[in-house]
Amino acid sequence: MIHVELTREEAWPDEAWEQRALAATRAAVAHTPHGELLTTRAAVEVSVRLTDDAEVHALNRQYRGKDKPTNVLSFPMVQPDLLATVSQNSDDGELLLGDIVLAHGVCAREAAERGIAVADHFTHLVVHGTLHLLGYDHMTDEEGDAMEEIERAALADLGVADPYLIRED
Repeated sequence: MIHVELTREEAWPDEAWEQRALAATRAAVAHTPHGELLTTRAAVEVSVRLTDDAEVHALNRQYRGKDKPTNVLSFPMVQPDLLATVSQNSDDGELLLGDIVLAHGVCAREAAERGIAVADHFTHLVVHGTLHLLGYDHMTDEEGDAMEEIERAALADLGVADPYLIRED
């Protein structure tokens, strides 16, 4: 069973963020070979932190060597090659899959630039972050294409438009 533990700083307005994060996390997992995490008796937790650009900037600098804020950071707690054994070895235990951290200012600006609701962009970023927790990456075009395909499917399940659709304005 997947559980989302959400913390929110004041920069993020009141919204059903925890429910959205849970739905996004479940949709992302469902479209991967790790779908059994949705039904395992183990308590699988994803921590989602909604914070400001300054905190994400500091984390991005410290952990990725990039001196700027970004929209989302993911910190996996389980090695990808061990994920397949989680449901087999965690009958009634607990597993922290990892942490996802989102920067409000960056997310709000990106949503405005794209002409979409912040909640929809948030949903996309949680799906994206969850895939990183599961070992997906986009360092190569092939990896990026595979990740985007899963994101599109998960977001379609949630009624969120394809974020990679090229608009001709």
